[in-house]
Amino acid sequence: MTNPSLPAVFSTPATTIDEVIEQLTAIVEWSKQNNSRMGYFAALYRKVTIQVKVGIQQNYFDDGPRMERLDVIFANRYIHAFCLYQSGQAPTKSWVCGFDKTNDWWPIVLQHLLLGMNAHINLDLGIAAAETVSPDELQDLKSDFEKINQVLASLVGGVQAELAEIWPILGFFNRYLGSVETAIINFSMEKARNAAWSFAKNLSPLSPEQRMHAIAYKDNEMALFSRVISHPGFYGSLILGIIRLGESGDILQNIEILE
Repeated sequence: MTNPSLPAVFSTPATTIDEVIEQLTAIVEWSKQNNSRMGYFAALYRKVTIQVKVGIQQNYFDDGPRMERLDVIFANRYIHAFCLYQSGQAPTKSWVCGFDKTNDWWPIVLQHLLLGMNAHINLDLGIAAAETVSPDELQDLKSDFEKINQVLASLVGGVQAELAEIWPILGFFNRYLGSVETAIINFSMEKARNAAWSFAKNLSPLSPEQRMHAIAYKDNEMALFSRVISHPGFYGSLILGIIRLGESGDILQNIEILE
């Protein structure tokens, strides 16, 4: 059951990639209307999903219908978590950690994106892959699973430019010191997706009850890791604090930049 104040588009789970994009768009628009930092991750995620749709249409993946099925199962975990949180219910702990931080002023935009990636890729993606195909078909999915890395990598340069627009000094650092955010995002995405594949292989042969326990254990791990993203030690937090003071504080404008 979704929050009555949320758009009616969330009344049923998405069944196609077009419906996923429609629901992600609704989250972005809701975030704009409510001045919510939840829109940061949603805006990036919608762009990724649109690129996946283009890849399916252009026969980039080995099995387009299977990739759409994976995309829908994967996205529904995020959308459902969003709806639960807005309804005052608890989604997975890793999503609670990410969503809770959207109410705080101090995290920089990159931290919000990494917190979303932590919950969605480190936890949700492995679950979605294991649910998309049977255990004996999982290995056949790996090629398309890895192609997602290339889709993500193609978007990272754009994300770096957007972050530089939110924090103008970043343009100077990237020009003279290299693309710091690009390296961070690429490294994080690659590590996360590799871990997600390992998690999918672990989950796939398990019984429903065993999966439930394995997911709960993984969720606890990712919730703990989200605290590292939010509070990376004294010096890390000091640097992030300096960045935050230079970032745009206009949430609506930042969402529109990330779009």
